[in-house]
Amino acid sequence: MDICEELRSKLKEATRKNSADAILLSGGLDTSILAFIAQPATAFTVTLKDSQASDLIYSEKVSKLLGIEHKKMEFSVEEALNALPEVIRILETFDLALPNDLSLYFALKLARKNNVCSIMTGDGADELFAGYSYMASLPPKSLKKYISQLSKSWHFSANELGEALGIEVKQPFLDQDFVSFALEISPELKVKGGIGKYILRKSFEDLIPPEIVWRKKEPIEYGSGSNRLRKIIANMVSEEEFQSVKEKTGIKFLNREHSFYYHIYNEVVGKMPQASPSAPSTFTGEGRGEVERCPCCGAGMGKWHCRICGFSRPLKGCL
Repeated sequence: MDICEELRSKLKEATRKNSADAILLSGGLDTSILAFIAQPATAFTVTLKDSQASDLIYSEKVSKLLGIEHKKMEFSVEEALNALPEVIRILETFDLALPNDLSLYFALKLARKNNVCSIMTGDGADELFAGYSYMASLPPKSLKKYISQLSKSWHFSANELGEALGIEVKQPFLDQDFVSFALEISPELKVKGGIGKYILRKSFEDLIPPEIVWRKKEPIEYGSGSNRLRKIIANMVSEEEFQSVKEKTGIKFLNREHSFYYHIYNEVVGKMPQASPSAPSTFTGEGRGEVERCPCCGAGMGKWHCRICGFSRPLKGCL
């Protein structure tokens, strides 16, 4: 059995073991593959109103091709702003990735409203198969090491959001047997010609339309159009307010949008989890038992990423 046949077989088994009532469908590579394998009865897609979101175009193509009932919803800017405190309360974060999380929240909420008890997502595919542009630029040896270490500490917002909304999230790409298999695939097969998830694309190119198989990776916020919220939110904070909150908190906010999320975080969560007193403020290598101290917000963080404020260390020198 060649690698493409084996990958298809392993993913089909993982999908069978993680079957669900419906799927969150973006029309991107990962969820489209799962839709072709699982053939769910219903798919859900949400977009920001008047955003001309690409996810809607591609998800409609996939659902029509497979004969899946496609339930869509547009959420307004006002609805997004009103939902922010709840999303921040659930996730306990003021990460700049919140526009991504808002789209997930509305999609899961739509599914629950339609009496769906379990839903499938494409979480894990980008991490396992180098779907992000920064991963595609890593040397093969570093990429393999990074994916291996990432698999031991990854975190997906859909799990917490799903639990809060009373819907079970199923993630076939995160099935332990499939993860073990994917970690052994050569990094040269995951990135080829600068294209991430190359082997995943090749494994399904005879089943899925080329415009889906070779669709460029788009973060959820771009595919759903929720990235438009960034400018709107930033304009809700004056420069004076921004400078004031930086001085009062000592937090190194990346921009005004970041400080807006913190303001809500401070109201609905309040606490800032601290690193241990002995934790260093800079990265000093592997094998340390203590929690690192985030240089942005001061909270305890993992090796690369702070789940509280979203700060990420550059990978260079850490692999």
